[in-house]
Amino acid sequence: MADEAPGLSARLSEQADALAQLLATSGGADPGEVERAVSSVTTTLRQLGDTLGLDVGAALAAGPPQPVDDGPRPFPPLEVTVPVLGVDACKAGWVGAILEPGAPRPRIAVAATIADLVETVRQSLGIQAVAIDIPIGLPDDTTRQADAMARKALRGKASSVFTTLTRAAYAEATRQDADPVNRALTGQGVGAQAFGLRAKIIEVDTWVRSRPTVTVIEAHPELSFAVMAGAPIVAGKKTDAGRVARLAALAAAGLASPSVLNGSGYAADDVLDACAAAWTAARRMNGEAHPLPDPPETFSDGIPAAIWV
Repeated sequence: MADEAPGLSARLSEQADALAQLLATSGGADPGEVERAVSSVTTTLRQLGDTLGLDVGAALAAGPPQPVDDGPRPFPPLEVTVPVLGVDACKAGWVGAILEPGAPRPRIAVAATIADLVETVRQSLGIQAVAIDIPIGLPDDTTRQADAMARKALRGKASSVFTTLTRAAYAEATRQDADPVNRALTGQGVGAQAFGLRAKIIEVDTWVRSRPTVTVIEAHPELSFAVMAGAPIVAGKKTDAGRVARLAALAAAGLASPSVLNGSGYAADDVLDACAAAWTAARRMNGEAHPLPDPPETFSDGIPAAIWV
């Protein structure tokens, strides 16, 4: 029966052309004529399928093919167009990952204060943006949309995003004193991690309010890695598997392993978090990043509060 295929194919082409002309009729085609034309096309198509040994009926019943979900799709390699700095807190103070055009890998710098780190790097490179893994923009009597949106985006890793306390709560010297203040304003207590970073948060807040002449944004490394890799990295950042997964995500994004991974006062997870923040800083300068929320919230301090990804 295969020798019938050319004739059926020619008939199908003629019927399809006739249907197209009918549908293009000025003023609209008669529904009955359209139905008969479609029926003819379908009949011939089934006959052609039978001749070729194909189950056209099953294909028509199944409808159009669905897109194949082949898993997470990582971002294309990053183009570094201007010098930028990604920063993470560490025991030594602050560790920074420096990205610059043409450099084969992130360079690492460490300083006791955020101001010293940024100024040291800026004097030698003229960095244009700094992304810091610390809350920037403190709420007055609410929680932050940025934290809630980041948790929602990090399915399976939501616990890595703590709720930023109010400015009044961070003004208290102890967690015990801060708790009733925060509860009175937001209805929420004070978490250990949120208050444990109090000194770092106040330090960055003070520095940002001094109006540094460089673009400063907030980044969250777990969210940056999730966007970079196409899905949250489940393995903990302090584990061997987590370190390998994060290095692989950086490599896929076009960033080679940093110049060093650990040193006095900083560990590998600190360095990799700084690299993820630097990736976001570079995307910000390329116009590729976006804030959560968009537009950012602004509290009484006047500082845009958003996590950039």
